[in-house]
Amino acid sequence: MASRALIYAALLFWTFICLFPIYWTVTTSFKSAVDVTQAHLIPWVDFHPDWKGWRSLGLSPDTLFETSTARSEFVNRFINSIITSVGASVLALILGSLAAYGLSRFRYKFAWMRNDDILFFFMSQLILPPVVLALPFLVLYKALALLDTTFGLILLYTLTVLPIVIWIMRDQFNAIPVELDEAAFVDGLSTWGAFLRIILPLAFPGMAAAFILSLVLCWNEYFFAALLTSTDAKTLPVMVASQTGSQGINWWSMAALSTAAIAPLVLIGIFLERYIVSGLTTGAGK
Repeated sequence: MASRALIYAALLFWTFICLFPIYWTVTTSFKSAVDVTQAHLIPWVDFHPDWKGWRSLGLSPDTLFETSTARSEFVNRFINSIITSVGASVLALILGSLAAYGLSRFRYKFAWMRNDDILFFFMSQLILPPVVLALPFLVLYKALALLDTTFGLILLYTLTVLPIVIWIMRDQFNAIPVELDEAAFVDGLSTWGAFLRIILPLAFPGMAAAFILSLVLCWNEYFFAALLTSTDAKTLPVMVASQTGSQGINWWSMAALSTAAIAPLVLIGIFLERYIVSGLTTGAGK
């Protein structure tokens, strides 16, 4: 009993550590300047909640139905984030699933590289720090007229999350017996037919996990969004970082923006948590 109590205490402590930044962000969006500087934490005890942060975005109850330049900018950045994140995640899921199925079901030889070496090559792309790729992508995108475009961000984000999708989906396909493919071939299905009609439906938990993880990574990406966009294709992380000026940081505005930015991800995590866990733990018991 004592060991179990210690485990639960440790889990509660870790939960507090993980959730406190979110709590601080949400409460700060309802603080005034004085409450922020004095580090008041508990609403209605340390401070009285105020809509100042949300009012600066035109999202407070008293400004929601009025014309607001700040709200228009927020909506545009929010839409850009949705388009780039969902577009890149879907494209990476399609390409990654095809590559992962090939690595799972077929045997390849490219020079000295075999299937595991090819998978390692894909995963090794995650080792490169983004700043190393900054200048090449900047020059390439300028030559291709892809600067400040959502399409350019979608292509770049797809390359960024593709190794993770391949890794997750390969484990997912490895957990599905090869005999199902063979039975599909006996029934007259082609390789594409077996993949699309038999294997993909069984791999849905892994696909959901890969899609959600890709969506989160693309949604939170800041470096390339700030480097390769200027006005039209800016995303929410860039807008959050822009809440600094000569007068200092507008903590209440930044907190309100951050709260609005993480809210969709929190909802996705709550409602699709079982897919994330089942997809990421597939094959863990082998």
